[in-house]
Amino acid sequence: MYATDIHFYPFTDDTKIYFRIHGKRMYYQSISPRQYDILLTYYKFTSGMDIGETRKPQNGMLPYHLQNEIFSLRLSTLPINQKESLAIRILPQNEVNSLKNLFLFPNQYQELKNWITNRAGLILLTGPTGSGKTTTLYALLRSIIKEGSFQTITLEDPIEKNLHDILQVQVNEKAGISYHTGLKAALRHDPDIIMVGEIRDAYTAQFAFDASLTGHLVLSTMHANDTFGTLYRLLEMGLNKTDLAQTLIGVASLQLLPIRVDNKITRRAAIMETLHQKQIHLALEGKGKMAANTLHSFHHLRKKAYAYGYISESDF
Repeated sequence: MYATDIHFYPFTDDTKIYFRIHGKRMYYQSISPRQYDILLTYYKFTSGMDIGETRKPQNGMLPYHLQNEIFSLRLSTLPINQKESLAIRILPQNEVNSLKNLFLFPNQYQELKNWITNRAGLILLTGPTGSGKTTTLYALLRSIIKEGSFQTITLEDPIEKNLHDILQVQVNEKAGISYHTGLKAALRHDPDIIMVGEIRDAYTAQFAFDASLTGHLVLSTMHANDTFGTLYRLLEMGLNKTDLAQTLIGVASLQLLPIRVDNKITRRAAIMETLHQKQIHLALEGKGKMAANTLHSFHHLRKKAYAYGYISESDF
């Protein structure tokens, strides 16, 4: 019920199945190699993969209905030792969570709400896979749309959840729709807001910054360990400090904490290490220590969560 991912590990004698629940990988059961072969063929066929291709990684999507709930399953295969492992990401398709419900501390979601009152510039969310970046982006978009009528376009790979009143573009390299071409086409549709699913390379980074400089609010994600690490990555991609200072509204790095009630994990909530514009300017001027002194670090936020009784000592 609470699983976000299912992992199939095929071995000679059996295939082990693991669930990821509240961020932790848990063993579920084992099935025979023949059962797994049948299951893998079924999933590859129904999700649009090539069932005859076993030497290359493949990706697919599959809708799934359970009672009144709708899910999208994102499937990925990986060739290993003449077999294929299978990973399934479970993406709920129900109403997008509000910003308020995502965060452990109310002042943090309010900071994001303040950021999105800007009508031009770039907001970046960072963190590891599964830290809630895309979920938070969707919640941000819904908050913006509720505030007024804005032409909003997203470029995603893949589209994880269908949103109303928003134009969503599926990036498809095989069909010639890359982040590069998609961004160029999106700008011709006169958008107020552009969401780029992920900044993966220097070209996409530069294009996203150029779009924010020309009067668009751009939201995107990156893989980085923390907020300062995000700035270093952008500089390594060739962006100059002047562009960063002019366009970056804020950088938010996310982590999910397991929230315990009566010593049982009931859900996960986000904590957020943020850099606002003043701190960004200080860091870019080489005054990183001064900026860090005003930063609420992950360590500080975990300590606060433990003091309030939200998490256990083992989680801290």
